[in-house]
Formats: sequence, structure tokens, C-alpha cells
Amino acid sequence: MSESVRLAEYTSSRVGGPAADWIEATSATQAVQALRALDDSGVPVLVLGGGSNTLMADSGFPGTVVRLAFSGTEVVEEADSTVRIRIAAGHSWDEAVAWSVDQGLTGLEALSGIPGSAGATPVQNVGAYGADVSQSLVSVQAWDRRAGELVTLTKEDLRFGYRDSVIKRSLLASDDTTPRWVVLSVDFRLHHTGRTAPVRFAQLAHALGVEEGDWAPLETVRHHVLHLRAGKGMVLDPEDHDTWSTGSFFTNPIVPASVRAHLPEDAPAYGAGRDADGEPLVKLSAAWLIDRAGFGKGFGLGPDEHPIAGARASLSTKHTLAVTNRGAASTADLLAVARTVRDGVQGRWGVELHPEPVLVGCAL
Repeated sequence: MSESVRLAEYTSSRVGGPAADWIEATSATQAVQALRALDDSGVPVLVLGGGSNTLMADSGFPGTVVRLAFSGTEVVEEADSTVRIRIAAGHSWDEAVAWSVDQGLTGLEALSGIPGSAGATPVQNVGAYGADVSQSLVSVQAWDRRAGELVTLTKEDLRFGYRDSVIKRSLLASDDTTPRWVVLSVDFRLHHTGRTAPVRFAQLAHALGVEEGDWAPLETVRHHVLHLRAGKGMVLDPEDHDTWSTGSFFTNPIVPASVRAHLPEDAPAYGAGRDADGEPLVKLSAAWLIDRAGFGKGFGLGPDEHPIAGARASLSTKHTLAVTNRGAASTADLLAVARTVRDGVQGRWGVELHPEPVLVGCAL
């Protein structure tokens, strides 16, 4: 256990104060031992992976941070056309995707370039370019903090939704900073397809020069996904402040179809099933709502929270969904921009935006 670790050094937004205590768990066993002891003692706990989807308070964290610092990928089962792989929770997600592509396994390639660790992907049901982890995930091994035991949660147990899972909901339903289940490893079932993959997203298909639904070489799909993400500042680069962020700060809102009727005709909307009463739902584009509410790329605030150029925090200059640290921002600076954008979209369109990252010790 160590002290005075500054959380800004372990988060992609590069903000956040010190942790009162810090444990670097270099194995799943060590992580479980630490979590059991800390929960028994009543100490506040924060489990940290890659730090790409977490926004830390400027005051830091008053308890113990347990960082999942163990990695590894392995094949655990093979069949004629499929392979089941296991990825340790602390393993770099993009490195795991690269490994799967190198092995000629189809299923994760469209999720290339997403920052963070593998253990976080099922929590958020991470997705991009027509894919999400729920499509290929089989199960996770996790530590159940409430029951005090190791458990296996299947895809059905996780009850996935859009950027959502039962694990995430267990966090939102409590005052804790760590969900009930802490993921230790993730199993995926991938396919042997002769090093090709289906293309399920129009923008990606256009970049590849194929029709949506066609197949393309795995390496080519990964290359173009990385290129598209980099063009939006969504691939981590220490020299590019547009990547000093939590990624997309807001999720695309899912609203009743009647709300869509009050928006301009060119507002993007996609079918999103029905609510509990059977009413149709649609998913809107948060980026469109933000831009059309008057918050363009590079929008930032000065010390008096008036819009200025050259602010310490601003929307990305490449993508209006990301709130970025321009080099000297605080968490408060990032939240001020996000709050202004959220309130502006609510006032202009009557649609509430919800943050995607986990907010630790701070609030929007």
C-alpha cells in the first residue's frame, strides 16, 4: 500500500487529485484479497483499470484505490469455426483487439482504438462502428463484493443495454464508487473466418470502399477504424490535447419517438425498441444536438464561465462529444464546459444529456 499517488497520472483526461492510499494489484488473487480486506474494514474503495472512462475530483479520493495491473490473453476453448478467448481485466483493450486480429479471429476488430482496460468493456457495453462487446462476450469472472465470492456472470446475467449493464446499474444504484461486481477476466467467442470480417456500419463501409454488410480483411478493418477514431481525437496520443479526455462525455439519448417529432427533419434518429408501455423509442445523436445548440468544436469557457478561445478546457476541436483538457485544466474546468453544454441542449431541444464517464467525488 502506498500514498500520495496523483490520480491525474492514471486517467486519460489527466485531471484528479491524490488518492489517500493506493494498491497495485498484480494478480486477480491480489485484487480479491485487497477488496475483501478493504470492504471488511469499511474503507471507501475505488477500482481503477485504464482510467479512460473515469473523471476524478480535484480533491482526489479519500479512500483506497485498487488498480488492476494484471494482464494476459489466452485461448481457453477451440471448435471448428470458433475460439473462446480469455482476457485479464487489467489488459489493455486495444492490445487485446490487436492480438485477436493477429490471430485471424473475427469479432473485436471494429472496437479497435478504444482506450482503457478489458475489464471495463462489459461494464459500459463498449461499442463503436456497428459493434459492441455484448455481441461476442460469453461471460465474465468477477468478485461479488456483496456475497464475498467469485462468480461467473453470463451474457444473459449481465443484462446488457446501450452503454449499460447490470454491473453499471449496481454502481448507479448505490452511493459507492465501485460496483457490486468487480470484473477480473472476460471471455469472448470469436470466429475463424479466413482473416475477413463483416462491415456493419455505413461510415466504416464508405471508408473501406465496400457496401454495408460486405466483408473486408481484418487488418484493413482495424486500420480504417483506427484512422477514423484518430480523426475524431479518440485514439490516445500524449501530443494531442484532443485526446486528453474521457472519450465521449455524453451518451446518445434514447427518448420517446414523440420527442423526435419536435426536432428538425435532419436530426438523426434510429429505432431503439419500445418502453415498458410499448411506446416506440428512438436514439438521437448527442453530437448533432450539441452542435445545433450552438456548441461547436473547440467551445470553451473562461474563468468567469464565458465562452472564450484558448480555454483550459473545451470541447474537442475534432468532435463535439469530447470535453478535453487543453493542458492545464482542472476537473472543475471540464465539468463547467460539460454543464454548460448539457444545460444548453436542454434549453434548446428539451432533451437531457447524461454523462458516460463515471464521476468520482464530483458531479455534473
